[in-house]
Amino acid sequence: MAEGGAVTLYNNTIITDPKQNPISIKVGLAQMLRGGAILEVSTPNQAKIAEEAGACCLVITEPNPRGISRMPDPALIKQIKRVVSIPIMARSRVGHFVEAQILERVGVDYIDESEALALADEENFINKHNFRCPFVCGCKNLGEALRRVREGAAMIRTQGDLLGTGNIAETVKNVRSVMGEIRILNNMDEDEVFAFSKKIAAPYDLVAQTKQMGRLPVVHFAAGGIVTPADAALMMQLGCDGVFVGSEVFDNCSDPYKRVRRIVEAVRHYNDPHVLVENSCGLEEEMAGLNVSDSEDRIEQFGD
Repeated sequence: MAEGGAVTLYNNTIITDPKQNPISIKVGLAQMLRGGAILEVSTPNQAKIAEEAGACCLVITEPNPRGISRMPDPALIKQIKRVVSIPIMARSRVGHFVEAQILERVGVDYIDESEALALADEENFINKHNFRCPFVCGCKNLGEALRRVREGAAMIRTQGDLLGTGNIAETVKNVRSVMGEIRILNNMDEDEVFAFSKKIAAPYDLVAQTKQMGRLPVVHFAAGGIVTPADAALMMQLGCDGVFVGSEVFDNCSDPYKRVRRIVEAVRHYNDPHVLVENSCGLEEEMAGLNVSDSEDRIEQFGD
């Protein structure tokens, strides 16, 4: 409150000038992560292991979330920033621009507006053009991806399993959906692009740019259920630029460095069968706790 009892009014919630934070710069910052693995960590020790194993970036999450999932504790972010030198990413709830403001102020390098957390706004996403920090957003199809790009996302994350079960089926389904729609778009006549953009509810200019480039106009990662080197290489061969790896790779493992290093190597050499064979040997015991279901469930799933 100002002097004399007058109330100070703020006419908007913008804390940065979008003209000083062009999307091209933020997209360029996201490009630096191409060909890498982004590891989810919740402790400084996990962060150091991931960095030593070759992770290109870290996603910081709460170690023991209870109740509604929210952004990580800023104190944890500062603690991890002090022990690693690679870029740091943190999650905010969908539509919660104040959490994003806090994360930007704490000094994270990227913000993930994540559906893995509880929704703060069921109708609206954050206007990401108002921030200096590049944003990552999830999608399950091409239309959703391009809508997030229009809002200012500098990286797209095709999301699959959110439960940490090691089930990659949903991720494969969604990545194939995005890539399949791009292939359909590439084979269209120019006159058909207008109707296609309307069908997928995406901005026409971004649809036309996607057709011209033959890919998404921003970096495209995959996330969910990626727990083995073969999983990571599969996502890369399907056309992704990199992968997110969940914190489950640190669970019930005698040598988490070895497991993470193998996934990183598989991302870097996804087309080299010799490297993939070498990094896939001896994984059965390590992966024992990451089975999505027993054989009977799989029989029921595919029996029809």
